[in-house]
Amino acid sequence: MKILVLGSGAREHAIIVALLAENVGHEVLAAPGNAGIGEVATLVDLDPNDPVAVTNYADDAGINLVVIGPEAPLVAGVADRLRENGVPVFGPGRAAAQLEGSKSFAKRIMQAANVPTGRALRATSLSEAAAALDELGAPYVVKADGLAAGKGVIVTDDRDAALAHAAEFLPQGSLLIEEFLSGPEVSLFFVSDGHTVVPLSPAQDYKRALDGDAGPNTGGMGAYSPLPWLAERFGGEEAFVAEVQRTVAEPVVRELANEQTPFIGLLYAGLILTDAGVRVIEFNARFGDPETQVVLPRLATPLSTLLFAAASGTLDEADAPRFTPDTAVTVVLASEGYPEAPKTGRAITGVAAATAVDGVHIAHAATRRGADGALVATGGRVLNVVATGATFAESTRRAYAAIAEIALEGSHFRSDIAARVVAD
Repeated sequence: MKILVLGSGAREHAIIVALLAENVGHEVLAAPGNAGIGEVATLVDLDPNDPVAVTNYADDAGINLVVIGPEAPLVAGVADRLRENGVPVFGPGRAAAQLEGSKSFAKRIMQAANVPTGRALRATSLSEAAAALDELGAPYVVKADGLAAGKGVIVTDDRDAALAHAAEFLPQGSLLIEEFLSGPEVSLFFVSDGHTVVPLSPAQDYKRALDGDAGPNTGGMGAYSPLPWLAERFGGEEAFVAEVQRTVAEPVVRELANEQTPFIGLLYAGLILTDAGVRVIEFNARFGDPETQVVLPRLATPLSTLLFAAASGTLDEADAPRFTPDTAVTVVLASEGYPEAPKTGRAITGVAAATAVDGVHIAHAATRRGADGALVATGGRVLNVVATGATFAESTRRAYAAIAEIALEGSHFRSDIAARVVAD
């Protein structure tokens, strides 16, 4: 197939690597891509958030499938325009993408579908936010209602810090003040064609910037998959996945279909395992980052088959996704100052040496080539070092051996990714 992937991050790089690993002759293009993606796919100078430009290009280039990576093109309605023109696209339309684009919309859908989640109060002013904080109590959870590039959420015991966060994001729209939920977090992806829902393998990511889950929230500093500790409460991964499919994914997809807003694409369920049971923290309407980087390397089923079946409404005819028993770990290398004020434009060296480590590949998140051909950091999260191995001890050792080869002035990374499962 001729496949166009929209986006420029490590998630898109991971998707492209998985598509090319099928070795069936796919022609893969990326818009706009990055330096690492450009080494394996054709880069297209195209605004991924422009529905008309993307659709015209897809028509002219004879694209067989468009895969939308980030959330912004979804909320902009790129998938709607493509479908109207008969181009198969993996990604929900604007209305269904509000599941991620509006947290209040997601809460309404969950309520209608009887999906377990925490209590939330909507605030449109600082006084309403203050009242909601006092009603729900500490720890305080404040979320921007709309898209905020992973920076719209704060969890804190400090009421003043919670109010300051509310004041920062209220000019952009309403807020949700949510009940604090305690327990381990799990990310679980579901592929949907609007009716049928099939699960992928769960992963756990690390949102805080520093070791020991300290520091500010980020877009994600690392992840691992699978989650052997699910056996402690659910008897294993299969039982856990089946429960979430039955109580979360299928009811949500069914409710969206009933509202004439079918969800076609990747439903990301951000979950927390509380003492009272599984609860949904949030939904995303696309592959998660960095969880995709550890889920897809373990996928034994051709990714293109799943994506095209969802895009064409034939997911019920596709084989169920299968995964290898391998472990996968990714560690994010971030620029100095990330997440508050990342310093960009600095040279990166040692990537070739890192990829020479057995079982390792590098997913580029924010890179470009300078005029002299040198690799340069262009954002906060710069590279994902992805390692696989038979055990978590092996994959983690490989990941950290590889990241030690990379030099980026002022950069930082967490040193405790997957430490829990290595210790087990």
